[in-house]
Amino acid sequence: MNADLALRSTLYEETVPGGGHTSFVLKRGQLLRITDIEGGANVSLMLLNANEKSERLSLPDTLKGQHTARLTAGHCLYSDMGRVLAAITADTCGWHDSLGGVLNAREVEEKYGQGRYQELRNGFHRNGHDNLLVEMGKWNLNQQDLLMTLNLFSRVSVDAEGSFQFESGNSSANDYIELYAPMDTLVVLTALQHPMDPNPQYAPKPVLLTWQQVASDGITVLCRTARPENGRGFHNTERLYI
Repeated sequence: MNADLALRSTLYEETVPGGGHTSFVLKRGQLLRITDIEGGANVSLMLLNANEKSERLSLPDTLKGQHTARLTAGHCLYSDMGRVLAAITADTCGWHDSLGGVLNAREVEEKYGQGRYQELRNGFHRNGHDNLLVEMGKWNLNQQDLLMTLNLFSRVSVDAEGSFQFESGNSSANDYIELYAPMDTLVVLTALQHPMDPNPQYAPKPVLLTWQQVASDGITVLCRTARPENGRGFHNTERLYI
């Protein structure tokens, strides 16, 4: 058996249907695996300090500190206080988008046409803006707290002229990303198509969430050593628990 797998125990699994949303606290020392079940999924993700929600994911700091716009294994997701909200310890996809954001209700209607509950019932067209706000409200957060989202499983590249290009087929069935929490991290997410996805049909894909308890934080060695900034980020995080 793989030594890394031997140090884990699965706590719980849950499927988020296409168009669905959820939120929870990923506790310190836990690992979350997010799996693209069918291929072509997109997960819009927000992260916050579960105990001080004014501290939240800062994509500019995350990208600037690690000299990249392409997030994958070995990278950390930084808060605006220089702490590590989550570390990407494994990734079979290879590229996750930090540029695209989410669509609101008007933009979804413009792109996919009218998809009202009255006609479609539970298959009605949802949007990332409202889905995230629904979950945020459960934690006493509101519109002003909806800031930066990371789009998992999607790839957006930038050409020589500075134009964004959505790369179709970035994620295949059973691709996954693993996020390790070195602090108690509030996770808010929704499984909806990327704003730049050229598919004209509203067809969001489901994802599987798997919570695991990790016996050792040795799983973060790759992230800690990838850049000197990451070592300092973990140091800042660990000071919370002295």
